[in-house]
Amino acid sequence: MEKAKIGFIGTDGRSFLAALETSRATSELYPGDYQGFVVRGTPAMPPFARRMNWPVGFIPVAENTVAAYAAALTAAFQQETLDLAMILPEALIFDGLVDQLTATGYGERVLGLDKRGAFLEADKIACKRFCQEAGIPVAPAWTEVDARDFPGVLQICLGFLHEYGGAVLKFPYSAGGKGARIILNTWEIRDVYDLLINDYRESYKQFCGKKNPWPLLIEARMSGVEISFTIFVDKAGNYQLLPTAMDYPERFEGPPGIDNPITGGMGSISPHPMESPALMALAEETIARPLINSMQEKGILRPCVLYPGCFASFDKDFQPRSIRVCEINIRPGEPEFQPIVKRLRNLGALLVAMQEGRLQEVAPEVRAGQISLCLALVTGPGGPKQQKGYPWSLTKGEVLEIDFDYFDKKKITVIPSAMDCTEDGVFKSDGSRVAFLVANATVKAGQKRGQVVESLRQRLLNAFDQGKIRVIPRENEHGNRLALRRDIGLHYQKAELLAPGG
Repeated sequence: MEKAKIGFIGTDGRSFLAALETSRATSELYPGDYQGFVVRGTPAMPPFARRMNWPVGFIPVAENTVAAYAAALTAAFQQETLDLAMILPEALIFDGLVDQLTATGYGERVLGLDKRGAFLEADKIACKRFCQEAGIPVAPAWTEVDARDFPGVLQICLGFLHEYGGAVLKFPYSAGGKGARIILNTWEIRDVYDLLINDYRESYKQFCGKKNPWPLLIEARMSGVEISFTIFVDKAGNYQLLPTAMDYPERFEGPPGIDNPITGGMGSISPHPMESPALMALAEETIARPLINSMQEKGILRPCVLYPGCFASFDKDFQPRSIRVCEINIRPGEPEFQPIVKRLRNLGALLVAMQEGRLQEVAPEVRAGQISLCLALVTGPGGPKQQKGYPWSLTKGEVLEIDFDYFDKKKITVIPSAMDCTEDGVFKSDGSRVAFLVANATVKAGQKRGQVVESLRQRLLNAFDQGKIRVIPRENEHGNRLALRRDIGLHYQKAELLAPGG
């Protein structure tokens, strides 16, 4: 049987790991042979794959533009180097990659929405209206104001603080997951507002100009448990919910704030500690079905990934009471997709079924009893200009040292991300999220999940603490420029304290 050649478009860790697991995962229920490719990637990824002898192919792209991606994919489809490809970076969808491939006759080969449906993530205010029309629960109150009207912003925030205990300011356009700013008390209003305007002033000018209103979304703060759902959808509206994952988006442990910003994600664990059959059924009933039905009715549905970010609330027995949507993303989450992929045996079969319009025939085949943990290793503080580190000012170009034998022995997968490689094979940090550590553990009879996760956490933390992966600082050859969050996965123990046996 000829291999199905599947490309993952993008330059981050989820693209690489998805390609790797597509190639090497073995399904027990859905026979087939699949080869994963990274379309573009980063300079370190091809030599890293060669060093590890991993079965990952690479499709080069001349530059980071939609036209260059379209040209590379068109050539790959024409030459039968690829059979289909999934778009992971949302910006490529916003800028019309699907539309360009459709124009060249290869739109049916790519998984992702076209520009007509991109507003679901690209315009948070338009998405809110769409959800309301579809009957999808959202924040209990929300409104749109002109971002330059601070008195109006102040009035709404004061009202939401009084009624709901908090407010969330959201830059409504694409912000890489960093455009939401939470206000928990009156003293924070002006500081949070000023910081948001400072961060997005140039973006507002680009999107709206100087004379038009600058839309700002203000939501009542929601509470409960934050959870997202990854939904694969085919062109006929058939869909499958993948396992959940819990994201840790804040840079440091604790609530988000001015000194603890929302980042691109510091780690994740799958499944989410609160995942249950009842929660998944409620997500289908109140989110997946009405969302997909409304997309069909409006003619914007095509094979794609939907990734709604939500808050769930529970009763005293920890049965789900409601799920409210914060926002809808139109691509897999990063890094949430990584531990999800590590638990799937049949990612290739699912993607082929998406493309062929028969997703109802292929259910996610999840490794039984397994939990997967993903830690981001980011650039820490210090450097020639006393950089603050990720996600602020970054030191680049320092040598990355990895004990490959150790990671192989401990069954920890190192995924390159913001990483470069010299001609003589030396890996170097390229800035932000340099690499990810990903590993699985199996819950055996008589074990609690919190116990298993704690052992898994310690396996990854020990690798870091022992310097098995280091970015060597210029000023200290024995140091480590890398930093990470140490609390990722602790919510399993918290869940067990709340609901024994959970």
